[in-house]
Amino acid sequence: MSAGAVLELRSVSRVHGDGPTAVHALHAVSLTLRPRELVAVMGPSGSGKSTLLHLAGGLDEPSDGTVLVEGTDLATLSRGELAAVRRRSLGYVFQDLNLIPALTAAENVALPRELDGVRAKAARREALDALTEVGVGELAGRFPDEMSGGQQQRVAIARALVGPRRLVLADEPTGALDSQTGEDVLRVLRARCDAGASGLLVTHEARHAAWADRVVFLRDGALIDDTGIAPPPEVLLAADGLG
Repeated sequence: MSAGAVLELRSVSRVHGDGPTAVHALHAVSLTLRPRELVAVMGPSGSGKSTLLHLAGGLDEPSDGTVLVEGTDLATLSRGELAAVRRRSLGYVFQDLNLIPALTAAENVALPRELDGVRAKAARREALDALTEVGVGELAGRFPDEMSGGQQQRVAIARALVGPRRLVLADEPTGALDSQTGEDVLRVLRARCDAGASGLLVTHEARHAAWADRVVFLRDGALIDDTGIAPPPEVLLAADGLG
């Protein structure tokens, strides 16, 4: 484990199927995220961006290689232990949001904390703080079908940020948002990283990648560029049509 790393992928590969029809979604990718670091992942559709995020979040298992979150090898954990790591250590913003229709915004955000044993009152307080952080504190009592797509997206992001989680994985988190709201959400993600967390952001938009400390590029499942620094604006603009 690299000293101080929050997330480490060591030569991680993912193959779906076998034989001549096997699909190599990811090829020997190595990547390290440290505290206070926001890393953007860019690449064409089908390049392995979402696969990378699923492996980092323990939602899928690598065919080869190792995924460590705060020093813990995810492959060594039972299903229950893995679920606990996802509740305590990492937050995930899905493309399809996955909000529970029967729960209010505050209840959706508080749920992972309650499942982790936090008392309901304390979990609700943390949820309200997270909703306020992303600018929708006034929507705490609304159900998902009473909110716009952009408002639902902010609630999903609040759920990923709630509590003391140190790793935030975001798969196109601004997809349902207008330009200004998207910038506001990225500002929140940037601030959370500046406060000590790590973030892995999948995006195809250069202006969003520009919030990151560095940008890595995937193509055909392989990491083709990880310079350790964010590329200059003209390079990001050239990559803006990748996704």
